[in-house]
Amino acid sequence: MTRVVAFDVNETLLDLSALDRPFEKLLGSSVLRTQWFALMLQLSFVGGLTGSYVDFSTAQRAALRMLARREGVRLTEEQVQQTVDLMSSLPPHPEVPGALRRLADTDLYVVALTNSLEAVAEAQLRHAGIRDAFDRVFSADSVRRLKPAPEPYLSVAQAFRVSPGDVRLVAAHAWDVTGALHVGCQAAFVRRPGKVPSPLGPQPDIVEPDVAVVVDCIIKAAASRQDD
Repeated sequence: MTRVVAFDVNETLLDLSALDRPFEKLLGSSVLRTQWFALMLQLSFVGGLTGSYVDFSTAQRAALRMLARREGVRLTEEQVQQTVDLMSSLPPHPEVPGALRRLADTDLYVVALTNSLEAVAEAQLRHAGIRDAFDRVFSADSVRRLKPAPEPYLSVAQAFRVSPGDVRLVAAHAWDVTGALHVGCQAAFVRRPGKVPSPLGPQPDIVEPDVAVVVDCIIKAAASRQDD
């Protein structure tokens, strides 16, 4: 039974395409924005696999330096930091605020669960105008283990004194959904453009095109349990 809904933040709730123009100005192509994010994830995950923790902001700066070097572009440290700082001013996807408001009318706990530093996540949600929708903001940095490692998901269950099976992750990343399912959480996959669930391992029971439809499914399931 879902008692806590945990939302991933970047790409799931917030629209990273807002960085396309800055990346085009900085490196000459908006396509490099998606490559930067993927490289940042790679650096973070390699840190976790090798026992050398790398926080998200550090990985973002390092990935930008690597990408610039590959493209033959010289960046100053100020340019690198200014670009990474743009992560704190992303807009929400259009359907997100309304969907979160509908969840507020339920008895479910609603939290953000992100790999970003807590200060960054708080700034992101405030700027997007959706911070009030969340009971708590959880950063994987607090346990120094990034999703999809077990600890971030389990920290949510422990905070609310529920079993992992009472926590449902909502994410647009296959690796995040897989991580949640492997520790016994429920999961919903947000099938944003270009995003598909992994065919390997346990599968989410909710796969929908946006957060609004996912939330409708969660609310409907909760209502049917109350009727029982």
